[in-house]
Amino acid sequence: MSNWPNSDDNLFSSSLASYLDRKILILLRDGREFLGTFRSFDQYANIVLEGTLERIMVGNLFCDIPLGLYIIRGENIMLIGERESDEKELPPHMTCVSVTEIRKAQKEELKGSTTRKMDFLDFD
Repeated sequence: MSNWPNSDDNLFSSSLASYLDRKILILLRDGREFLGTFRSFDQYANIVLEGTLERIMVGNLFCDIPLGLYIIRGENIMLIGERESDEKELPPHMTCVSVTEIRKAQKEELKGSTTRKMDFLDFD
């Protein structure tokens, strides 16, 4: 352990502090995406987002689900990035749909991927 004031622990904390009060995108280990304003964090990198949206994308469809004030456990975070603006960040071919439509698309995608994974099994 170094006595240098900018040790690795301090670098991580200061880099998170540089995002405070900025609009960020967080990608979790399970693939979920959250967008919101970064309000706070602690020594475990748990993060508080305000005005949080969960962005779900399936094929060319997407939906931003409003969640409000949200706490994300630090051990689940894979990536944090600053968002440039409030403008749409998605390609023009993406279509915004309702929550029920995106959930239906998710189920169909999951059903299809499960079927493909099981194709190698021959029960006959």
